[in-house]
Amino acid sequence: MRFTGVGGQGVLLAGEIFAAAKIKGGGFGLKTATYTSQVRGGATVVDITLDDDEVLYPYANDGEIDFMLSVAQVSYDQFKGGVKDGGIIVIEPNLVTPTAEDRKKWTIHEIPIITIAKEEVGNVITQSVVALAVANTMTGALDKDLLREVMLSKVPAKVHEVNKKAYELGEKYANEATQG
Repeated sequence: MRFTGVGGQGVLLAGEIFAAAKIKGGGFGLKTATYTSQVRGGATVVDITLDDDEVLYPYANDGEIDFMLSVAQVSYDQFKGGVKDGGIIVIEPNLVTPTAEDRKKWTIHEIPIITIAKEEVGNVITQSVVALAVANTMTGALDKDLLREVMLSKVPAKVHEVNKKAYELGEKYANEATQG
């Protein structure tokens, strides 16, 4: 699984939550982040490896990534090549425009993650939770209740309700995208 964006977007926190949830549930989870030379505004990528067996190599192999979520054109363009043919890519349609060739190679879903966080949840910072829910709903990688529990443990109690709402909306939009 791969999440891409630009420095400072926060969507990449989802990778940490996925790895922690897999470990808590009795498996192995690894988050490997790569930041380009610019800290804010530069392309960032987080690869998430979840397995029942020990993870021996920390990086995802290009061409073997099943799922990618991207909220920035620069990182989408730089890292999409790692997704296997026929893999799933979720894009933020207000910020990422895939080519016609991309649409033939991968299953691409457009979900306005940042808009959902900003306008429907009312807090743009919750975009990482919206992304987390979208990714888990589309991949079925982890038990939903376990993932929500770990997510809530990573945020202050005062924002639990807004993050629960963000998760529910991410799940709703992911289900709509895959059924439509």
